[in-house]
Amino acid sequence: MSVVSITGLHKSFGDNHVLRGIDLEVAQGDVVCLIGPSGSGKSTLLRCVNLLEQPSAGTIRLLGAEVTDPDVDIDRVRTHVGMVFQQFNLFSHRNVLDNCTMAQRSVLRRSRKDAEATAMEMLERVGLAHRAQARPHELSGGQQQRVAIARALSMNPALMLFDEPTSALDPELVGDVLAVMRDLAEGGMTMIVVTHEMTFAREVGDHVVFMDGGVIVEQGDPHQVITNPAEERTQSFLSRVLDPTHAPDPGTPG
Repeated sequence: MSVVSITGLHKSFGDNHVLRGIDLEVAQGDVVCLIGPSGSGKSTLLRCVNLLEQPSAGTIRLLGAEVTDPDVDIDRVRTHVGMVFQQFNLFSHRNVLDNCTMAQRSVLRRSRKDAEATAMEMLERVGLAHRAQARPHELSGGQQQRVAIARALSMNPALMLFDEPTSALDPELVGDVLAVMRDLAEGGMTMIVVTHEMTFAREVGDHVVFMDGGVIVEQGDPHQVITNPAEERTQSFLSRVLDPTHAPDPGTPG
């Protein structure tokens, strides 16, 4: 079963044609990793799936429903999709538990008791139940990102979207966040991940998509695409990313 089905997707910002005819299928339980240089359209594609950006043309189907239909209930669609951004976007004046219950109560209309029970279960899953009463400023960046993941999981999404979730973290904090994502993948969560973490993409991904210039240049089995890419543009990108003598791609939104 396809959780996400994208056909002929285009997105322009004025004269800037960012996505140029994207076709992509994401099956239930799959982890799809989007890789490519900054500005290639990866983040824009992710934001179109969640309708944070309205596509200029093409169709997106989510769980069988066409979400690009002008009459679609966007809020209802978003209840099925969890999204984790580069920045953590936590409410600084609320503690961790409140951050994980607000959307449950306002969107899903759960009682405080049920919302807190779900939030604590998800905080336990990411290893932070003991920090439920802490404020975001009392946490490390890696802990804040794990809270953001717990908050998204508390909505019981069918699909999780990750937009460079480790790019704002100090290197020593990256591993804990990737471990949580690996655990989600092993548990069967359907995920689309924009990432520059090639080891994660190769070891955890079921499908890797290399984008450049707003198009999908190459896609397929992670080991094949990352270890032995067929396309020259993929080879060039990976030689820069994997070669320690070159500066890494900065990972700005794309």
